[in-house]
Order: sequence, then C-alpha cells, then structure tokens
Amino acid sequence: MEAPQVAGAIDGTHIGIIAPAEEPADYYNRKNFYSVILQAVVDHRMKFWDINVGWPGKVHDARVLANSSLYMRGENGTLFPGWIERLNNVDVPIHILGDAAYPLLPWLLKPYPVGRGLTEAQTHFNYRLSQGRMTVERAFGRLKGRWRCLLKRCDAHISFVSQIISACCILHNYCEVANEEWEDEDTVDDVDDLVDPEIGHQANYGGQIRDALCEYLAQ
Repeated sequence: MEAPQVAGAIDGTHIGIIAPAEEPADYYNRKNFYSVILQAVVDHRMKFWDINVGWPGKVHDARVLANSSLYMRGENGTLFPGWIERLNNVDVPIHILGDAAYPLLPWLLKPYPVGRGLTEAQTHFNYRLSQGRMTVERAFGRLKGRWRCLLKRCDAHISFVSQIISACCILHNYCEVANEEWEDEDTVDDVDDLVDPEIGHQANYGGQIRDALCEYLAQ
C-alpha cells in the first residue's frame, strides 16, 4: 500500500508435516491436514524481516502473534522506536498491515470490518490495504516455489521442521537479493479467517490511526 509509515505486511501460511507422535490433533488444521505455521512479515521487496515458526496448525493467527517477539517489541515500543508522522492531527507510527484475523493495534493495521455499512473512503482503504498485503502472499509463493519441501509436505521429524523452514526463509532472502528465479506457485492459504474483535485501548488508538490514513488516502 503506497501510504506513509508502512513497513511491511504480516500473514501466516501452513507447512504440511507428517502427523507428530505427540498431540497430533493440535497440528490438524482447518484445511484438514497436519501442519505447522510460518508467520512472517515481509517488506515491499518480498524479503522476510521477521518470522515465527513452529506453532501447531490448529492455532489461530492472533495467538501466534501474541506469543511472538514481534508482538512484545510492538507493545513495548521497541519495534519502530521514535518514527512518528503527523497525519490529520493524529500521530501515526510506523506499522505493518494484517488481515481481519489480527488485532487492531497502533503498529498493526487491519481492514475495516465488513458488514457495517462502510463509507466509500473506508471501502477504498480496505482495497488499498488488501493490495499492500499481497506482498506477503507473493513472498510465500516464491518461498514454496524455490523450496519444494515446503510446498506439499515436509517429511522431516517434527523436531527439525522449524529449523528447515527458517533456513529456507533465510535462503529465500539471499535469492531475492540476487534476483534468482523461482517456480510460481499459488499458495494463498491464510492460516485462519476468524475475525479478531476490535476492543481495548490499543484498538481504539489503532482505530484513530486507521481513520487518519483512510482520510489521507481519500484526499
């Protein structure tokens, strides 16, 4: 999304695995296969700058985020310290873009909830945010196109899966810098489409920031 203060986009993707011997039901996701979750933030060049790997496939996006170092740094102000821009009388910090499954936070913006009689400006904002989020989906496609073990099923023991995924993400970044080719894959498989409610003080401030950006983009 071509808007001020956007540092990247966040999403999750399922990596198929062999059913673990311990607590296999936790790894059985809503798409009916066993998996672990790769949560990632990418920049506009489709390079990963934050990853969280290994949560069981049954876990919701918001819970994966809430238990990550990314969330801790975002909440304590060390993720993007001091980078503020004043827009429409609102202090807008650097932030990332997420879908409806994520919480609305000052440093993580999500679309306006559908079904609430959105204004034309809010509908336009949602469209622009969706376009901006496509970078992370394309990055997942390139990642799995390059490292085919992530595309169908990773048959390694569960104790090694997170290391394999992390290594592939690191190698992906090197490939992006070198403009290496990849086999394009359609991997739009959002981890969970459950909507996280917009409640609490942080959501209120996040809502003010979203409104300010919505007004800015409508100008």
